[in-house]
Amino acid sequence: MKVYKFGGASVRSAEGIKNIAKIVSTVEDDLFVVVSAMGKTTNALEEVLAAFMKADKQAALEKLDEIEAYHFQIIKEVFAEEINGHLSVHSAFAELRNLIETGAGDDYDRWYDQIVSYGEVISTLIVSAYFTETKLCNKWLDMRKLLVTDSNYREANVNMLESERRLRQAINFDDCKIYIGQGFIGSNTQGRPTTLGREGSDYTAAVIGNLLDAESVTIWKDVPGVLNADPRIFQNTIHIPELTYLDAVELAFSGAQVIHPKTIKPLENKQIPLYVRPFNNPSESGSVIKAEISKPIDVPVLILKKNQVLFTIRPLDFSFVLEESLSWIFMVIEKYRLKVSLIQSSAVSISICVDNSRYLQRAIDELSTDYRVSYNEGLELLNIRGINPEIEGELITGKEIILQQKTRRIGRFVMRSSPKPIPEVD
Repeated sequence: MKVYKFGGASVRSAEGIKNIAKIVSTVEDDLFVVVSAMGKTTNALEEVLAAFMKADKQAALEKLDEIEAYHFQIIKEVFAEEINGHLSVHSAFAELRNLIETGAGDDYDRWYDQIVSYGEVISTLIVSAYFTETKLCNKWLDMRKLLVTDSNYREANVNMLESERRLRQAINFDDCKIYIGQGFIGSNTQGRPTTLGREGSDYTAAVIGNLLDAESVTIWKDVPGVLNADPRIFQNTIHIPELTYLDAVELAFSGAQVIHPKTIKPLENKQIPLYVRPFNNPSESGSVIKAEISKPIDVPVLILKKNQVLFTIRPLDFSFVLEESLSWIFMVIEKYRLKVSLIQSSAVSISICVDNSRYLQRAIDELSTDYRVSYNEGLELLNIRGINPEIEGELITGKEIILQQKTRRIGRFVMRSSPKPIPEVD
């Protein structure tokens, strides 16, 4: 049994959906297919949510109309007869529209999961219907009923035991060889929708692979595999054919976009290999992440995180005691769900680099009750794994370096402006 995960880029068009069916049709093994929302649907639904939270239901419904039109245009292009992919999707949009018309935005995180989760529901309904039309026997599953989580909305944690029980009850590969479920979403024990964190579909695929003892998990992307840098930002990128689980964890937590940070643990626990393959060239082998590899990564790996904020915490009266303060400072960071990228401390200050977020100002306000807090916005964090003087000089010369950390093999630079292209590697 294998798990395939297709991201938003894979299903953003009629051609993409047809391509998924071609890829799946070549698989002889039992298969669980995880699908993300189509294209930029999650971003669009976040705009719906923003209007809904401001009680501007007209604006929310108008944006929802645009999203619906986008999906039905794809349905029109995919199906021989539109009715084949029409009814269940129409019903899902009607449910979502009713939520907006009758609800009141009183809790952003809870409503986020309620509204935004429909992106994955709708995309999987369309994919499942197309599989049926092309004679690919499949069964659609609602992961809101199968993947059980806690109530930590927008960053929910999976209850592995209960989720495994429900999944195994729902799946019988003797009846059907292909099952289709949504990435990113689940529900708490009260049945309220939850999400697993932005870009959490990779994590869903890993969890399913773990719970069902999959032979492998494959993430289909719009890149040739794992590269040493994001080709949208850097030139001269190099394909990395093999990585260890530890390599992948380091890259993911440093900000690499190719893999969700939480993906590796469920796979490493059962030694399940993770493949990253190009959906536009499915015959290519891509990259594999596993316990042992034939040789270590021998090229510099570059990761650029944008929209960073560096804030520095200092005492009000020079009574700063690091050991006594850290626990409270990090309690505030956890409370407001700040994603920490870098930490640096001195005798009288702590500097913390985090992703910008809607709750950042609240965290700074709370910290400011006991400390002096200053911060810089609009920064970038460049991570260089496999740093050397040549590549450091090429990438940071002429940049305003706000803070830097270096070890023998890793350099981290909080800076302004974008770095130069990657120099050629012999």
